[in-house]
Amino acid sequence: MSPEPTTAAPAGPVRGARTRTARVPTKPHGQWAVDGTEPLNGNEEFKLEDNGLNVRERIESTYAAGGFASIDPTDLHGRFRWWGLYTQRKPGIDGGRTATLSPEELEDEYFMLRVRVDGGQLTTDQLRVIGGISTEFARDTADLTDRQNIQLHWIRVEDVPEIWRRLEDVDLSTTEACGDVPRVILGSPVAGIAADEIIDPTPQILEIAERFIGDESLANLPRKYKTAITGHPSQDVVHEINDCAFVAVTHPELGIGYDLWVGGGLSTVPRLGERLGAFVTPDRVAEVWHGVIRIFRDYGYRRLRNKARLKFLLADWGTERFREVLETEYLDAPLPDGPAAPRPIGQGDHVGAHRQKDGLFYVGAAPAVGRVSGTTLTALADLAEAHGSTRIRTTPYQKVLVLDVAEDRVESLISGLDAIGLQARPSLFRRATIACTGIEFCKLAIVETKVNAARAIEQLEERLGALEPEIGRPITLHVNGCPNSCARIQTADIGLKGQLVTIDGEQVPGYQVHLGGGLASAERSEEAGLGRTVRGLKVPADGIADYAERVIRRYLADREHPDETFATWAHRADEEALQ
Repeated sequence: MSPEPTTAAPAGPVRGARTRTARVPTKPHGQWAVDGTEPLNGNEEFKLEDNGLNVRERIESTYAAGGFASIDPTDLHGRFRWWGLYTQRKPGIDGGRTATLSPEELEDEYFMLRVRVDGGQLTTDQLRVIGGISTEFARDTADLTDRQNIQLHWIRVEDVPEIWRRLEDVDLSTTEACGDVPRVILGSPVAGIAADEIIDPTPQILEIAERFIGDESLANLPRKYKTAITGHPSQDVVHEINDCAFVAVTHPELGIGYDLWVGGGLSTVPRLGERLGAFVTPDRVAEVWHGVIRIFRDYGYRRLRNKARLKFLLADWGTERFREVLETEYLDAPLPDGPAAPRPIGQGDHVGAHRQKDGLFYVGAAPAVGRVSGTTLTALADLAEAHGSTRIRTTPYQKVLVLDVAEDRVESLISGLDAIGLQARPSLFRRATIACTGIEFCKLAIVETKVNAARAIEQLEERLGALEPEIGRPITLHVNGCPNSCARIQTADIGLKGQLVTIDGEQVPGYQVHLGGGLASAERSEEAGLGRTVRGLKVPADGIADYAERVIRRYLADREHPDETFATWAHRADEEALQ
């Protein structure tokens, strides 16, 4: 049974509600607390009929034995996601057909499997198990995602029960790694070990995961719900684009806790999250998180799926009303007002060697746009252990960290990482480039991403490598295969959105360009903001490096002083300069 809403709609006006002159909608939004739970579309129907978490039993007892052909279509295209499984794209279907074919025509009889890594925290034993699963069941595929997960491909449903057994033997899972559920909890990759950490958020991350992940009452949300928690001054978890985020701050009277953010998200309608102005003590983080997610469950919009994210509710309610409802309907006591977190300090990707608070070192390394393999992951586990470490961290920037390395072993580790394709001293271009899955495996994609982005890195290193001292800081390049922004294109210095583009009268795979976006960081003089688009500016799929080189050289020539960031320049530059 799908859960019934636990709260009623607020009676009468609410403090801080916006005054609106627009017409009142004639159709209900599908808010459980207002309109009831009657489903208003096909997605809501299948979720109400059977909780997505229940599909695991059918996978284990029926589908694994019967194979792909035995899978019920609603389970295949709906509930499988609740256990981290999506069908992957059938090879050979070009991007021009993405929008014209049905999901059934696009899909292969293999799955992408997403391993959930809350807080990005892994042991070498866990990493070795994932590597072994990759080499045995996933054709040696593995991607580090910008949500700190690890994704595998070419998975057969027949092998899923054994994969789950192996993962769960080392306390890993795929539970709610996809679907209309609370997704992985982003956490600072240096939680508990950074010398400059404000607070270790690990206890809060573990409490939320242990209490609420797999909770049937939270397994039917309007759409996905993303969380981020950091206690590091670099604010290293892209908190502005999560549904609910907690950023470490010191309250003048109450001590160290968190600044609460809600309502961020990108995709085709990007919106940065907003502060509620509320201070959350560490012991109340799980309670507040639970309150925010239940607001989304009960008041979130369900009728139109393209408006079923928390950001749309926040846009209509405003922060004052949202806080009022949270405190009066979902929390045991109000939250005190609190200060905003200070400006970020330091690099949030944690690449390179850094001293820990215990005197040991952690080393952050960059693969090429997150693409690794099971062989690489196994080699990384072996290499870490050979250097005295049993702890690995993934990051929201498609990077990987090895913790607890003695100072006299750091250089040996860096050499070993380089030998397996993980660079701890990468070029600015390798360091600052990320890419989504792309057309190789994703049914939504229009354009290739990983291969194109990796090739662009090599070309930029060759063409602009000598200019790195003049460039000074990473210029972020994010490459996405469709408009959905899994690679965060609107928050990059150079963001590329995959689509069919017309160049010289011919329609070809390419990218629309977003320029000057970015989240809060020590490298930016600006606040977080979304990139601008330039009318008519399109880049062919094989022209990433050509465009990036051209616009970076123009930036270097036109910037007013060496400290002017790319984003500042991009927002003030004439359109001609950005072509």
